[in-house]
Amino acid sequence: MAKDSSFDVVSELDLQEVRNAVDQTSREISQRFDFKNTQSAVELAHEGEGNTIQVRSNTEQKVKDCVKVLEEKLVKRKVPLRALQRGEIQPAAGGTARQSLALNQGISTDHARAIVKSIKDKKVKAQASIQGDQVRVSSKSRDVLQEVMAGLKEQDFGIPLQFTNYR
Repeated sequence: MAKDSSFDVVSELDLQEVRNAVDQTSREISQRFDFKNTQSAVELAHEGEGNTIQVRSNTEQKVKDCVKVLEEKLVKRKVPLRALQRGEIQPAAGGTARQSLALNQGISTDHARAIVKSIKDKKVKAQASIQGDQVRVSSKSRDVLQEVMAGLKEQDFGIPLQFTNYR
């Protein structure tokens, strides 16, 4: 009997690239004239399992400007902006403002269900199963798996998708 081929659908970030982008943003903010005397800062904070980026400045507009600089650095380092979940800009102590940007890693149960439903709606001979924070797709035919990959790339699930363990 022919062996099944499979691949995993995951949503991962290269945290080293995120760290580098945050460091570059901090350096640029400290050197730019329009950020002088604004107490602007961008930091990577680890909260338990999840990671967040904290942005602080003296006004809401400067917080937005800091986030824009950060997004430019993330794009240059090929970190998908879809992985950022922006919090609201909140007033902070001393008349300053802050914003938290959560880094989404892994596929949530709701997104995993949507991916599995999308695969089943295609009516191809492939099985999809949710395994923690990833989805495993298997089939006897590699052509079917490549068709499923192409179909998933075309759709927008609101999260960045990567395909790993193709065998």
